Amino acid sequence: MDPHDATGRLATRSRPTGPRTIRPGRLAAALAALAVTATVAGCGADAARTTPPPPVAVPAAPGAPADPAALTARDLDAWLDGLLPAALDRTGIAGATVAVVRDGRILTARGYGHADTGTGAGGSAVPVDPERHLFRVGSVSKLLTATAVLQLVESGAVDLDADVQSYLDFTLPRKYDRPVTLRHLLTHTAGFEERIAGLIGPEGSRTDLRRAMVTDPPEQIYRPGTVPAYSNYGNGLAGYVVERVTGTRFEDYVARNVLARAGMTSSTFDQPLPGPLRDRMAKGYDTASAPAQPFEIVNPAPAGALTAPATDMARFMLAQLGEPMGGQPLLNRATLALMQRPALDAASLGTLADGRRMNLGFFDETRNGRRILGHGGDTQFFHSELQIYPEERAGIFVALNGNGHGALDSHRLRQAVVTGFADRYFPPVTDRPAGTVDAPTRAEHAALAAGTYASSRAMASTFLAVTGLADQTRVSARPDGRLLFEPGPLSDSPAAYEEIAPWVWREVGGQRVVSMRVADGRVEAIGMESAFALLPVPPARSLGVAVPVLAASTVVLVLALSVWPVGVVRRRRLGRAPRDRAGRIARVSTRVAVAATVLALAGWVLSLVTVMGLRDVPDAALRTVQVLQLVGLLGVLPAAVRLVDDVRRRAGWHRAVGSCLVLLALAGTGWFAVEFMLLAPSVSY
Repeated sequence: MDPHDATGRLATRSRPTGPRTIRPGRLAAALAALAVTATVAGCGADAARTTPPPPVAVPAAPGAPADPAALTARDLDAWLDGLLPAALDRTGIAGATVAVVRDGRILTARGYGHADTGTGAGGSAVPVDPERHLFRVGSVSKLLTATAVLQLVESGAVDLDADVQSYLDFTLPRKYDRPVTLRHLLTHTAGFEERIAGLIGPEGSRTDLRRAMVTDPPEQIYRPGTVPAYSNYGNGLAGYVVERVTGTRFEDYVARNVLARAGMTSSTFDQPLPGPLRDRMAKGYDTASAPAQPFEIVNPAPAGALTAPATDMARFMLAQLGEPMGGQPLLNRATLALMQRPALDAASLGTLADGRRMNLGFFDETRNGRRILGHGGDTQFFHSELQIYPEERAGIFVALNGNGHGALDSHRLRQAVVTGFADRYFPPVTDRPAGTVDAPTRAEHAALAAGTYASSRAMASTFLAVTGLADQTRVSARPDGRLLFEPGPLSDSPAAYEEIAPWVWREVGGQRVVSMRVADGRVEAIGMESAFALLPVPPARSLGVAVPVLAASTVVLVLALSVWPVGVVRRRRLGRAPRDRAGRIARVSTRVAVAATVLALAGWVLSLVTVMGLRDVPDAALRTVQVLQLVGLLGVLPAAVRLVDDVRRRAGWHRAVGSCLVLLALAGTGWFAVEFMLLAPSVSY
């Protein structure tokens, strides 16, 4: 599940996980701006069920051995032991579990840190056991959902390219006339906006897959097949098709036809966990010194509800590599090949297809010239990463049961494991190809790309559209024809990219790749990481315009609200005669509008913080904030009357300037409310 990669700490990356997608620092900055303008231990290094080898000097990142043949259990265990215990201690993450497969067998399964830190009353620390302890794998669950769909494709029960409406018992809302297909759902190109409500519920919450699909579905904001936009709803819908076509509850179908056939005997999509598995569940933590958190209820289940030990995830990787793990193959070889190759081409994606594309469930995570397929996952307190190497018949899975001290700690640690594994055991097979684009063309393309962009994984039709301010990327053209992304894709720091083929850029000094689609002389989208794209932001919605307007407007309103009582007292002391009735009505109405606007902005900040923390906000509360915002917007009329009255009465330049500023401030906050959907008819999220 990637609330998404959708919440502050969870969206540490723009991909499943979820990304990733609101970057924590930028969301905090945006909310802080709104708030100011509106109101002003450690964990152990125990390796469960293993005996660490003698101490050796092992690099924690790329380094010898550089020969893939050197991928042995002994060398791998030594490398992991040199990396993870220190990393857990440094980041404050409670524990980690890792499994690696190679050539049809589990090469190693390791546990580090603690499944239970013992911070509860009278508790004792329990080291992570990679075979016994279960971890939530978040959006890695989507790979099993895709596998279930492909089983039905293989049997002829469903068609990847048929209108998904033919498999549903409710009408799927659509904005475009092009059908939504299972291919679209599994490649995150069905065009749905993001939604957060109900994504992760407290322990004891009830789940109902049909209800999650039918109740307040997200709007379709992109034409199907054209824009990669990661969608938990879309994957949940694919799971519901499995349920509808088979006549079996999704969790039960997957248990019998995916988990059992992969030999995953200790894994389940059920929430809460079945009795025999409950005592094996690793606890989730914010930091290793913090209290354990309750079991999370993920909804929709197909998008992120799987609970599994590392050894079962190793069996799933082996099954995806074609090994018969549970007696019956997970998929036949032709269907495995179908699942593991790019699922959309230029006919749908245009030149975005020249970059990395989604397979049917898997992300293309190619590194060092080797084809790597993977998926990441996040819940509030668990974080995971899975990658398989089809040609090398290898795979790695890592999961963490804590967030760590920093917002990006869990993401960086997972990446250190999987990229370090790739660089250490599967180094580059060829030299990096040189670019084929001449200098004048590079400069022309770079100039065309310059601008402000936001993630396609967006919330566009409701008040959460304002969160897009926290997820904007500035792209600028450098004199050498390179592009500078600020921040870089899937990063919190700038990154430079050079064009290596027409409309394809590679990270300078790195391996990430972005592609660009251009039509009628303008950039339509910049594709990155298979299921995400950057889309141009209209100038009015850019961070550099919207936030200054809101900040300046709100400062004026807060100052006016604080100054007016002083003015009233002063007038009474001086014994000045009251103004005519018309002037008083306009003046009082303006003050009411100003107060309502300030209260509304404070209400929006509180609502956003609550929602992004995956807690519900009552509809009545949101409607109340909307009413206050509407009163503020309508206050533009009496504010204009007041300004005219001050000019007509020659009340003095200072009073006229004050009235003018209040009018502009009410207009500014009103524009912001309309532009960012704060007054949208729907308060769903």
